[in-house]
Amino acid sequence: MPRRKSGSGDGSGPAPGRQAAFKFGLSAESRAAALLLAKGFRIAARRFRCPAGEIDIVARRGSLLVFVEVKARAVLDDAAWSVTERQKRRIASAAAAWLAANPDDATCDMRFDAVLVAPRALPQHIPGAFETE
Repeated sequence: MPRRKSGSGDGSGPAPGRQAAFKFGLSAESRAAALLLAKGFRIAARRFRCPAGEIDIVARRGSLLVFVEVKARAVLDDAAWSVTERQKRRIASAAAAWLAANPDDATCDMRFDAVLVAPRALPQHIPGAFETE
């Protein structure tokens, strides 16, 4: 029987490249959360998951509730173009799940933001990065 490579579904864990990407993503989310905290937001949740999708960060400032997509790329310009229409729909669906689970938040003003992260650059917060229907 042929041997499988590590991370190919044999139960030995993700491949080293996937591990590095996961760590890079977690680091980017931490940098994004720190930026939002510095801007006066309180972090309500990180990596909120539901069957419909995932929201990287849910944050509040006063009566404003923001659903934040964090995009990490080697260059900030690449990160800016990396939120696809499909991702926007999944984020909107996950936001609806958040509101169903947190009905008090339904009275808040809401916005979909993005935080772009690249190595050796300050994270960039894009308020109202996209809209949903």
